[in-house]
Amino acid sequence: MITFQTEDIEMPAIQQEQVKEWIKAVAATYGKRVGPISYFFCSDKRILEVNLEYLQHDYYTDIITFDYCEGHKLSGDIFISLDTVRSNAEMLHQPYEQELHRVIIHGILHLCGINDKGPGEREIMEAAENKALELLKTINI
Repeated sequence: MITFQTEDIEMPAIQQEQVKEWIKAVAATYGKRVGPISYFFCSDKRILEVNLEYLQHDYYTDIITFDYCEGHKLSGDIFISLDTVRSNAEMLHQPYEQELHRVIIHGILHLCGINDKGPGEREIMEAAENKALELLKTINI
């Protein structure tokens, strides 16, 4: 079950049912099935609080993924700062909706086992994001 919630910010205008189908399709390409996944859309202020409280990181970020996966079943809590997504979209000269979809799937890719912190991992993550965004086009969002 995939849920979308907000904390201290308005719900973004996403087509939730189509996004859920997209997430399931992406997970399936990695041999995974979707279990309980909760998205929490929030502000920069809230994501900084989460980052400090749970990870002891004193900085803003666009996404924090808490992984509760068991075997091939994806499960997790994913916090997304809509403030940072918007500023990243502007900085990268990308449409906000595209950047939001990129970040939404970024969390799922982490749950599928793709990392982006080590040498060469960022390029692997970006390629996986781009592949997932191409799949999104076939779901007609």
